Amino acid sequence: MGSGPMRALVLHPDITSDRSRREAGPALGEAVALAAALPDLEVADAMIVRLPRAQPGLLFGTGKIAELKERIKALEVGLVLIDGPVTPVQQRNLEKEWGVKLLDRTGLILEIFADRAATREGVLQVELAALSYQRTRLVRAWTHLERQRGGLGFVGGPGETQIEADRRAIDEAVTRIRRQLSKVVKTRALHREARKKVPYPIVALVGYTNAGKSTLFNRLTGADVMAKDMLFATLDPTMRGVELPDGTEVILSDTVGFISDLPTQLVAAFRATLEEVLDADLILHVRDISHPETEEQAAEVHAILRDLGVSETAPMLEVWNKMDLVQGEAAAALPAMAARRPLVFPVSALTGEGLGPLLAAVSDTLSPPRHRAEVRLGHEDGRRRAWLYAQGVVESEKAGEDETRLVVLWTARQEQAFRRL
Repeated sequence: MGSGPMRALVLHPDITSDRSRREAGPALGEAVALAAALPDLEVADAMIVRLPRAQPGLLFGTGKIAELKERIKALEVGLVLIDGPVTPVQQRNLEKEWGVKLLDRTGLILEIFADRAATREGVLQVELAALSYQRTRLVRAWTHLERQRGGLGFVGGPGETQIEADRRAIDEAVTRIRRQLSKVVKTRALHREARKKVPYPIVALVGYTNAGKSTLFNRLTGADVMAKDMLFATLDPTMRGVELPDGTEVILSDTVGFISDLPTQLVAAFRATLEEVLDADLILHVRDISHPETEEQAAEVHAILRDLGVSETAPMLEVWNKMDLVQGEAAAALPAMAARRPLVFPVSALTGEGLGPLLAAVSDTLSPPRHRAEVRLGHEDGRRRAWLYAQGVVESEKAGEDETRLVVLWTARQEQAFRRL
C-alpha cells in the first residue's frame, strides 16, 4: 500500500433467516457513511450480500467467497468491512481466503472512536473497549497474521502459549486502564460538583449520528466544533455557555451520536461520554427529518436513553433538523404536523430557520411556572426537609409540636420529585 488512502470494500450481509435484520439498503448506506468517517480510507465499492443463513466457519458460501475474491482483486482493495458481527474464526478464515485485512462493524466503530476521542477519559474508554474486543479475537493459529493489523493494532501471535501471554497482557492492561479511569471519573465528579454550584441549567443535545447536532451547537454557540457530514464527528461532550434571547444563561452540551446495534462493550464505554446527559435539565433530541429512516433512528435514540437510565423527569424537546433538505409535499406537511405537537420544532441548523421558536421554548421549559404550597413534615423527616432547602424553594418554616409546616414556591416537576422521595 502506497501513501494514498487504503481502498475498502463494504459488505452488508442480508441474512434472510435473521428475523431482527434491518432493511438492507439504508443499513448499507449507514455502513458506507461509517467507513467514510475514517480518514485514509476510500470506499471502492459497497454491496449487499444476500444469504439464507450465516456459515459458521466462513460466513459466506464457498461460491460467494470466490466471487468476492475476484471483486477484491479487480478493485485492488486492501480492507474488507463487514457490516455486522464476524466471529474470530470467520475473520481469520476470510482474511486467509481473500489475502486482505477484515474488520467487522464493532472493529470499524472502535477504529472511528479511537480516531476521534479527544479527552483523557474518551481515550481511556476507547482503549478499554478495544481491549475487551481484542480479547475475544485471540484464537488459535494466527500464524498467517503475525503482521500488525493497523489502527488499534489487533495483533495475533502463533500458538497456545502466545495466546495465553496475550490474554494476560490484555488483562493487565485492562486493570491498569480501569485504575486510571477511576481517577479520571473522580476528577470529573469534582468538576460536575463545581458545575452544580453554577446555577446554570444544562441543555444536552442528543440524536442519531449525523442528525446535525454539531451544526446546531455551532449555530447556537458560535463555536467551531468539528461539524462534518460524518458519523461520529463528536465523541467527547463539548460544553459551552450560551445566553438565550430572554437573557437566561445555559450550558449547552453536544454529545456523541447514537447508532443502531451499538455493540454492548461500546455502550458501556460511552456511557461516560453521555454522563452530561444524565445531568441535563433539558434534552434536545435532534433528528434528521429528511432521512428515510428518521422514525427508526428516533426509536433507537429513545431506546439508548432508556438503557442509560436517563431519568424520565428531564423534559425533552424534539428538533426536526435539516428542513432545508425536505422537498415536495413533505416541505409543507411537516411544519403543519409539528404545529400540532407542542414539543416539536422544525428547524434548519444550516440556515438558522426556525431557531427563534425553539430558543423561546428552551427558555420557557427551563423557567417553568411556580406555585405556592404548604408542606407538612414530621420532625424526624430531615432528609425531605434538607431536599427542599437544597432546591431553594422554601419561603418560610414554622415548627409546631408534632410537625413542621413549610411554605414552598416550586415547579410542578419539583413537586413530583418531592412526592417520590
